[in-house]
Amino acid sequence: MLKRRIYQGLSAACLALAIAGCKMPQLAVRNVRRSVPTTYNNSAQDTLSTAKVRWQEFFTDPNLAALIDSALQRNQELNITQQELQIARNEIQARKGEYLPSVTLGGQAALDRVSRYTIQGATEDQINIQPDRRTPDPLGNFQLGAYASWEVDIWHKLRNARKSAATRYLASVEGRNFMVTNLIAEIATSYYELLALDNQLLILQQSIEIQDNALRVVRQEKEAARVTELAVKRFEAQIQNTTAQQYTTKQRITETENRINFLLGRFPQPIVRNDAEFNGLVPKAMQAGIPAQLLSNRPDIRQAEQQLVAAKLDVQVARANFYPSLGISGGVGFGAFKPGLLFTTPGALLYSIAGDLSAPLINRNGIKALYSTANALQLQAVYNYERTVLNAYIEVANQLSNINNLEQGYEAKLKEVQALSLSIRISNSLFKSVRADYTEVLFTQRDALNARFDLTETKMKQLNATVNVYRALGGGWN
Repeated sequence: MLKRRIYQGLSAACLALAIAGCKMPQLAVRNVRRSVPTTYNNSAQDTLSTAKVRWQEFFTDPNLAALIDSALQRNQELNITQQELQIARNEIQARKGEYLPSVTLGGQAALDRVSRYTIQGATEDQINIQPDRRTPDPLGNFQLGAYASWEVDIWHKLRNARKSAATRYLASVEGRNFMVTNLIAEIATSYYELLALDNQLLILQQSIEIQDNALRVVRQEKEAARVTELAVKRFEAQIQNTTAQQYTTKQRITETENRINFLLGRFPQPIVRNDAEFNGLVPKAMQAGIPAQLLSNRPDIRQAEQQLVAAKLDVQVARANFYPSLGISGGVGFGAFKPGLLFTTPGALLYSIAGDLSAPLINRNGIKALYSTANALQLQAVYNYERTVLNAYIEVANQLSNINNLEQGYEAKLKEVQALSLSIRISNSLFKSVRADYTEVLFTQRDALNARFDLTETKMKQLNATVNVYRALGGGWN
């Protein structure tokens, strides 16, 4: 009768939500898997993915590999996440403990004097413990025994709660893996930026030397009355401008070094690197695979999927609160009115067993609210899963397009640098033969400096694009 009353109290809307809550995660995952495009931007389909390459094989620079290895051991944020994993493991043990019977050992020692003018007191006054021995006053109560209680998990509420905790632990593991991927990518991009800054500093130093030579020529031309003091001052101003850029670049190098040191969890110190190899670095050929592989390679997608499964289990737990719960309790031990009789059997032996069946009848609005909240959280998990998959696909598509455009841009910029380097020599020769104005020399030197800067910047972006594709495909954590 009680169970039928509970089912009658559960509205048809709640039942519909309950059914939807059980089926929604699988349907959401299945629909997203079917809707993922087959290729990236209609590119050629290839089942090989660079994400399967271990980071030790992807990053072959020994200095960079040493930095990454140190960061994986000492990065504070990663260590904080490691403790969150321990917290999630503890939550599994706590949920497992709720599912299993609870057994406790206990003892009791008490003295009790009941008023004689009560029913209990009057009865004890008239009844002796033994024919020739009155009931002690006050009356002692000494007990020692074991007590157990267990909620019978009829509706799998406790079991689903344990599974939910285990699933959230798996989601936390994937979250840590995603952090590892991002940490490796951030260190690699900062390292390549540092190499690029070193080369830009070298370019500035070489440019200052070229500009000094040009200034000496202009001063000689002034002494020969071929140019005015204006030309000398313009060349001097250009040297000071380049010198100022040199100090700005040095500051950026310091900040980039300290950014890497922070990721490594250590105080500022020089970063070991070989900047001479920067120009010889060639971006790796990337194999993107097919978009469906992101679902198993990307840790953030795997994390979102685990969170979706956990949300489904939470809905089942919330739904089970509408149903009756059955609890069993019992105890066994010894009891007596004085310690000397405590272990006298069978007189001192005591035991009990009881069953408790209860169901919510009045305060069901609170249970409905919790159930509605669980369903809303499940919908959030569905949308978050879809958003994560969409974001992963767009990231890979953008970075693949970036690699192609940077490759073409680098070739064009390299030709520009070669042409401007030649034009510097030509402009200097023409200036010496009074066939070119000094402004042409200034503009040519400035354009050549900017072009060499842009070429170094493009090289850095190429290297970082390969790192970003590697991260976007889900590489680095396994």
